[in-house]
Amino acid sequence: MPSDVTVEFSRIRFVRDGQVILDDIDWTIAKGERWVIVGPNGSGKTSLCRIAGLYNHPSSGSVSILGHRLGRTDIRALRTRLGISSQLLADKIQPGLRASEVVMTGKYATLAACWHDYTDADSAKAIALLSRFHCGGLAHAKFGNLSTGERQRVLLARALFNDPELLILDEPTAGLDLAGRERLVSMLSKVAHDELATIVLVTHHVDEIPPNFTHILMISDGKIVAQGALHSTLTSNRLSACFGIDLCVKNEANRWAAWGSGSVS
Repeated sequence: MPSDVTVEFSRIRFVRDGQVILDDIDWTIAKGERWVIVGPNGSGKTSLCRIAGLYNHPSSGSVSILGHRLGRTDIRALRTRLGISSQLLADKIQPGLRASEVVMTGKYATLAACWHDYTDADSAKAIALLSRFHCGGLAHAKFGNLSTGERQRVLLARALFNDPELLILDEPTAGLDLAGRERLVSMLSKVAHDELATIVLVTHHVDEIPPNFTHILMISDGKIVAQGALHSTLTSNRLSACFGIDLCVKNEANRWAAWGSGSVS
């Protein structure tokens, strides 16, 4: 795996309970690229992220992350070089943990603060990250008492705790109202601009693609429909094929929009 490649999937097939979730996936992410994954519900987006995040192994094919072949490396150590945010992760976090504690668990890629010792410097870094995402005042609030938008920002702060080389964000705008979504999209655009990490962002909606993202992968029924540079790949025809409905796509002021013509295949 070349040193300038962050993620490499080769002929990936993932089967769960007899059902094919991903089939014949070839996907290479170069260092520093910002990818967005779009596709319908159940298309395999989260499964892609869980394999890239070292939580699932493919049924066949090969996966290399940060130069390490999955199945031939210590994933516990490798996972500390990744930053991950997802609803599956949020559901496993103890609701009684304070927001700053949740952020600090990112240091060891664990889910409970009691499993490791943390320093005053770790605490200060956690509070600084929370402040970066406009929730510094929530440092001592219990995670279970936070709103959906506040939780998403806490998880984003956690994902960045170790200055990751690969940042994976699985539907961070899910469940947010319009104002909350736009605030988070703006934050994600700034993260994409400021961070050195390679980034993968999952969404259902093209209007949630932040500025400063460079590439797109479209997936449907576990198969890749299209992939490549964002502005040349995200077209009406390709998005229509991905979602199975006639769609029109437009980019204006570096934001995307899509709407249907009313014809469903």
